[in-house]
Amino acid sequence: MSLDADYLVERQRLKRRLLLWRIVALVIIGGVALSTFTDIKNITGGDHIARLNVSGILVDDLDREQALDELKSDAEVLALIVRIDSPGGTVVGGEDLFRQLRRISAKKPVVAVFGNLGTSGAYMTALGADRIFAREGSITGSIGVILQSADVTGLLEKLGVKSISVKSSPLKAQPNPLESFSKDARKVTEALIQDLYSMFVDIVAKRRDMEPARARALADGRVFTGRQGVKVGLIDAIGGEEEARVWLSDVRKIGLTVPVRDVRTSKEKKIWRFLLEGIFGKTLFSERLTLDGPISLWHPGL
Repeated sequence: MSLDADYLVERQRLKRRLLLWRIVALVIIGGVALSTFTDIKNITGGDHIARLNVSGILVDDLDREQALDELKSDAEVLALIVRIDSPGGTVVGGEDLFRQLRRISAKKPVVAVFGNLGTSGAYMTALGADRIFAREGSITGSIGVILQSADVTGLLEKLGVKSISVKSSPLKAQPNPLESFSKDARKVTEALIQDLYSMFVDIVAKRRDMEPARARALADGRVFTGRQGVKVGLIDAIGGEEEARVWLSDVRKIGLTVPVRDVRTSKEKKIWRFLLEGIFGKTLFSERLTLDGPISLWHPGL
């Protein structure tokens, strides 16, 4: 009788394991099927408005660049709506997207629409559009550049640890947490940040048709609501995608019935990563780990 009971218990365990693996297999098959369906949907052809979703931390992205380059020369793409919900990111990330949008704008209309956030490098991105919409409660602005480091030499000294480095010149690897920030290094670093900042301000002045002094006054790092942004000239109008469609219809004569299709900027995530993110969230793959060097980013918790 004992052997029969053990057999039944083991059989139940085996059934549960098989059920678990069947569920996992169904999830994987469903993901592949969804991906295939999306691919088919995106290649059906016909005139349409492309929609690019820009979210999270902005960095240089080759897949996105290739997708936008193809979109630029696609005669069936009548316009591009860029939905932005981002605090910014690296300076190059924002600049790269800005210049990509300007190249597209030379051939077809581009409209930017802010969600919760459109600050720093994300605002630089939006400047590549022909028109910028924001919600009344959207947060924008934070025009500026920052480079952050730390000086832990005092802490190391208390711990009895001395950092040793052999460098080709005193300014190599400065700023560096393991060395004191010298006056010469600070001067060079400040010049670097100011040059990047001037580039940002020049873009604002040119794209928003402002006097350089006016653009610099608004580029002191402060943030604005969407309503404030309209008043100071950083935003064109209050609205979302619906208002963007109306503008495209009224000004660029692209009908309201023209379908909108999302731009696929990269290959589908690997199944293992998709499953892990579903279980553990994105904390396993922090976007901030990709940030290095000068950044244009706004986040109260940074």
